[in-house]
Amino acid sequence: MSRTHHVATGEPTQRMLRVAELVRHAMSDLLARGEIMDPVIEKHVVTVPRVRMSPDLKLATVYVMSLGGKDTNGVLEALERHRKHLRKEIATKLNLKFAPDMRFREDDTFDNQARIDALLNNEKVRRDLDTAPDKDAD
Repeated sequence: MSRTHHVATGEPTQRMLRVAELVRHAMSDLLARGEIMDPVIEKHVVTVPRVRMSPDLKLATVYVMSLGGKDTNGVLEALERHRKHLRKEIATKLNLKFAPDMRFREDDTFDNQARIDALLNNEKVRRDLDTAPDKDAD
């Protein structure tokens, strides 16, 4: 698949995925080692479940999650305050020619998963699934 095809369909290229994973590991490492001196971040266990890179690799969207979902807005604000420092550290760790700009977002993957599970466990949906014709019966 060509690069233009990936961009046209909105799918990330292998390079975007590889750089995103490197940024995720570097960011997780910085958080785990307590290299960000901020009282809000020091009070929370913050994980980085995923990172998405722009096609030109100039913007990294870092999705973070605070353990227990506590004070997520405070954590996001603290990370934003240290954005320049984090950008510099990640560029140094990864030996990147250009350091991607960073933005931080709350990771809502678990919330979405819980919502989908609730929908699938809904009595009406279960009833519809139970009465659906069996394709293997033919």
